[in-house]
Amino acid sequence: MNAAERLLCVGADRAVALECGDDRIDYATLRESVRRAGGVWQSLGLETGERIVILARDSIDWVVAYLGAVWAGGVAIGVNPRLPPADLAPILADSEVRFVWCDEDEAAGCCARAKALPLPPVVVASGGPDGVDWKSALRAAAPIGPCERGDDDPALWIGTSGTTGVPKGVVHPQRVAASPESFAREVLKAGHDDRFYSSSKLFFAYALANSLFAGLRLGATVMLDRERASPERVLAMVERHRPTLVFTVPTLYNRMLLDGVAPKLAHRGIRHFISAGEALPASVRGGWERGVGTAPISGYGTSETLCLVLYGDDESGLLRPTPGTAIKFAAADPESPQRIWIRNPALAKGYWRRPEAQADGFREGWFSPGDVFIRRERGRLEFAGRSDDLLKVSGQWVSTLWIEHALAEACGDSIEQVAAVGAPTAEGLASIAVLAVAAVGREDDARLRLAAGIEALPKYRRPSWVHWVPALPLTATGKLQRSRLRETHDLALAHESGR
Repeated sequence: MNAAERLLCVGADRAVALECGDDRIDYATLRESVRRAGGVWQSLGLETGERIVILARDSIDWVVAYLGAVWAGGVAIGVNPRLPPADLAPILADSEVRFVWCDEDEAAGCCARAKALPLPPVVVASGGPDGVDWKSALRAAAPIGPCERGDDDPALWIGTSGTTGVPKGVVHPQRVAASPESFAREVLKAGHDDRFYSSSKLFFAYALANSLFAGLRLGATVMLDRERASPERVLAMVERHRPTLVFTVPTLYNRMLLDGVAPKLAHRGIRHFISAGEALPASVRGGWERGVGTAPISGYGTSETLCLVLYGDDESGLLRPTPGTAIKFAAADPESPQRIWIRNPALAKGYWRRPEAQADGFREGWFSPGDVFIRRERGRLEFAGRSDDLLKVSGQWVSTLWIEHALAEACGDSIEQVAAVGAPTAEGLASIAVLAVAAVGREDDARLRLAAGIEALPKYRRPSWVHWVPALPLTATGKLQRSRLRETHDLALAHESGR
């Protein structure tokens, strides 16, 4: 099979496949463009299995270059174009890429960075002094047929988000395109008449699989946006492009509530809002239900699963497997938080050059994320955070995630963000630190409401420290960078003690 061919084989010729600003492309033209892009990659010397980094803002051209790379037998890697050079260089060097495709305004910088690598890749752009001119090459290229690959041959890589440390390259095979639409089709009841919009960008697994791949496999229309996501930008996209399915993240759902944007999205023809990337707090879900009339469906997926593999659609916050996903538990004790094992057709083959992580996370067709869950009634799961977010305080299991959600609900719109992290006391006992960011102009109210929220917690869940900070550390995808929370706590503690 060829994953790109599989993704493009459904849509009706004249149906609109992609929209981006004023640009749109139908399925017939998209298929022809991808065939030509495949011809360009092969004419440039691409060999089967070689890697191509797509380093650009989302656009129709992005999709054509990406799918064209897979069509020609290459391995496509979407990378955040806003990564600083110090973070980008190790990715390019470690993955040993053959080509880097970028926007015209980034071509000169990409060429300079490429030349500094041990194995300099060829830079392909729509301009620039040293790169290959993509648009000219595309116009001149002859279309080619898809390069046939085995189901387990690599098709694409996804970089892990780096929430817990150094990002890893996750290798996905051709079969990743077999059924990425199953959640959309069977849970969201989506079809060819739907219009998909994700505020997250295509280098992020959540947007790539659940919006772009699912939308193409259904023959639907997928909206793309080159601009950064914000509450106002989401509203503008909804007003202009009229999506029926909206995919975004809990942080942005919360900001839309705080900024008063959420109620403006009611009665816009949106059938479902979907949330993933982090756990959806009950306070945010409830705010959307009251303000918009519908609550987001909460999903769980990872770079390794690509697609969402768990979802919850009621106020309990409990999760169940998506269609086509199988779950098994690592331990027999149903009361203890534990890692789970997941099997799904879109599951990755493993990590690039990370043997220890590979042995820990992948076994015989199953994958186990570092997150832990508790089994609840009817086989549903309660998300308890990562294994290193769990600690025993006074003999009781505590998830920092539970504390965060309880305090977020207590504080409402008086805070922008709150996080909890385990830390030892001076006596060496396990305890909890809370880091909070107050909403602008709401500092006094935030302090009072946070104190009341802490007082309402069971004693063993109450933090030993509360730090008010200007911002929390975030990853390039906007997720909380939990690996840096302990460092943030230590720095705040030192500052408060005058050290």
